[in-house]
Amino acid sequence: MSVLKISDVTKVFAAGNVVAVDTFSLDVADGELVCLLGPSGSGKSTLLRMVGGFERPTGGLITIDGEDITHLPPEKRPTGMVFQSHALWTHMNVFKNLAFGLKLRRIPADEIKRRVEAVLELVGLGGYGTRHVNQLSGGQQQRVALARSLVLEPKILLLDEPFASLDQHLRERLREEVRDIQQRLKITTLFVTHGQDEALSMADRIVVMRDGKTEQVDRPDIIYREPQTPFVAGFIGTMNLIEGTVANGTFTRAGYSAPLPVSDGPAILAIRPEALELTVASEGSQGKVHRVTDYGTHGLVDLDLNDATRIKVMVPHPDLFKAGQGVTLAATAVAAYRDGAVIHRT
Repeated sequence: MSVLKISDVTKVFAAGNVVAVDTFSLDVADGELVCLLGPSGSGKSTLLRMVGGFERPTGGLITIDGEDITHLPPEKRPTGMVFQSHALWTHMNVFKNLAFGLKLRRIPADEIKRRVEAVLELVGLGGYGTRHVNQLSGGQQQRVALARSLVLEPKILLLDEPFASLDQHLRERLREEVRDIQQRLKITTLFVTHGQDEALSMADRIVVMRDGKTEQVDRPDIIYREPQTPFVAGFIGTMNLIEGTVANGTFTRAGYSAPLPVSDGPAILAIRPEALELTVASEGSQGKVHRVTDYGTHGLVDLDLNDATRIKVMVPHPDLFKAGQGVTLAATAVAAYRDGAVIHRT
């Protein structure tokens, strides 16, 4: 049970003077699972590697339970890292892969055996100790990688996109298993992913990163429902971002208009597909249906506004709409942004 504190951490790579992480701060509470989420190049993996000791910060402080670990090597830190590539030793069997780190720490042989067998049971690989790594499936190898970190009994578990190389079905199953294990052990966890579904389904909190900085830190439901910046709005889930102008309390863009009680000027309107209602219109249409996709439980209409701006609308009865139809729109929930910040939300 540990607290991780990252204070004003910066990482500048000398080659090209690239600022990968820029004065980043975050507190991770006891037993909490926090996801670092962002596009490629946002600094999330670099930050994780600094917590694990695989990159040295240019500035800032990292502490675990109040102890400064900023410049300790990986083997001196109370952390366990699970890499995307598994990084298993293929010339060793499963037991030896897990026991290797314990031997380096001079753990007695009987204690090594007890801990290895216990953690293999925990990850669903009881009895697999004598198997060689190359005899295992991708999902089993990922479980071994997780077990190799857990057997060290770290205070902080670090996961660097551990499911990225697996197929969708296996990813979904393993992320549920990992979340169950994390909650059972109550181990404080920092998890890097670029998969929104993983972050939304696993995290206690999500840190959305961009260009080495924090865009928003919140619970998954708040991140989805109340994005604080246009970047978060456009990055999390499917969002229609419509740029237009507000005049006299009305937002206008290419024939589409909506009440917006903010001061006059430019604005970006953000509307989820499920927050829009479509009506077929023979006259006065605000757009034209481009394509209709039927998912069985619902439909998704790709719609071109009158200036060809394309948006998406979720509909309960996709059979009511056909390509080329003129339609009008009504929004049940919107957010508006100006200068990178939210100015209105309904």
